[in-house]
Amino acid sequence: MTQPLDPEMFDPVCPSGLMPIRIGDKWAGMIIQCLEEGPRRFSELLVPLRTITPKVLTKSLRALERDGFVVRTVHAGPARHVDYGLTPLGRSLLGLLDAARAWAETHMDELIDARENQ
Repeated sequence: MTQPLDPEMFDPVCPSGLMPIRIGDKWAGMIIQCLEEGPRRFSELLVPLRTITPKVLTKSLRALERDGFVVRTVHAGPARHVDYGLTPLGRSLLGLLDAARAWAETHMDELIDARENQ
């Protein structure tokens, strides 16, 4: 069993819109990070991604599934539920996302200055 996701996993004031390196849509990288420790239910993903709407989360998960990064698994039985997990291809993005995040943290002031000067 995986540990619950930290509701504070993503800094609410983080200017993620400034990130010039993006996989998929605005939320894809954060969804992939949420799935790093194992499969999660839709409702679990909403905890740290508290500003995403269910409609947008559904759209992002479908796109990640279409691209082969995420697998959707339906568990049958009396307590039927669905969870989402990373495929090997999705897992291969984790190192890239870590590198992109480190780069953005190093250059955040420059990114903010460049956007403000436009």
